[in-house]
Amino acid sequence: MCSKTAIIKSTNSCWGNTEKAKEKLESADAVVIGAGAGLSASAGFTYSGKRFEDNFPDFIEKYGFRDMYTAGFYPYETLEEYWAYWSRYILINRYQNAPKSVYHDLRNLVKDKDYFVLTTNVDHCFQKAGFDKRRLYYTQGDYGLWQCSKPCHNKTYDNETIVKKMVSEQENMRIPSGLVPRCPVCGAPMSMNLRVDNTFVDDDGWHKAAGRYQDFIRRHKGLKVLYLELGVGSNTPGIIKYPFWQMTVENPRATYVCVNDGEAVCPREIEGRSVCINGDIGGVLRQIRSS
Repeated sequence: MCSKTAIIKSTNSCWGNTEKAKEKLESADAVVIGAGAGLSASAGFTYSGKRFEDNFPDFIEKYGFRDMYTAGFYPYETLEEYWAYWSRYILINRYQNAPKSVYHDLRNLVKDKDYFVLTTNVDHCFQKAGFDKRRLYYTQGDYGLWQCSKPCHNKTYDNETIVKKMVSEQENMRIPSGLVPRCPVCGAPMSMNLRVDNTFVDDDGWHKAAGRYQDFIRRHKGLKVLYLELGVGSNTPGIIKYPFWQMTVENPRATYVCVNDGEAVCPREIEGRSVCINGDIGGVLRQIRSS
């Protein structure tokens, strides 16, 4: 088992580290990408600052919100106002492309490799960048899906058409009442398909993706696997970080590469087979491609 003690790697030779990361990538039999919020942040999907201010000036003026994420949990008095906020949120974070090419750069690095993606991100940036849908496992849900809020049944629903209609028709921070989404089975309000509590619906598509991921891990057991962790923080380390560490410990031919702006760490047990790079993910990926 891995110890709980982690080592922060030096950033003094970032260029040398990127060259080593590229070498490990090129020699790997398979690549398992573990992606967290830091990857999307590097691609320009920020949840505060100008991007938030440009899209939600009315909500900021009324409520004093400071970031997009916090505002999503506010107990709005009406469903019309709730969905006015969330429809904009979904539109810019799910149906608009990331401002920067980070995901496309990553795809170009791994497109000729045998790869699989495990991510806690829910913005679908991988699929929009051209990654193979059958090689993606979104563990925490999808901004593009709704579910029954109860939930009364185990099914999710695409929301793109209605979300865009909500955005175009809302006035005074409210959508028309006729656009409030309700469950087609029981009539309860719909909710986001996001893992925030025990009502999360893991539907048939979710289970199939989980099965494909487990099958990928099983088929490559004992091979030269590169576990490439990008932008994973400490909020949910049990989904990507800790399993990547453990699988690297168990496979002496495996390598662990972590890229994170200020949080690139690894346990002592795999220090000799790890490359930890503290820096902006987009910049590091560009360096790897050009090295």
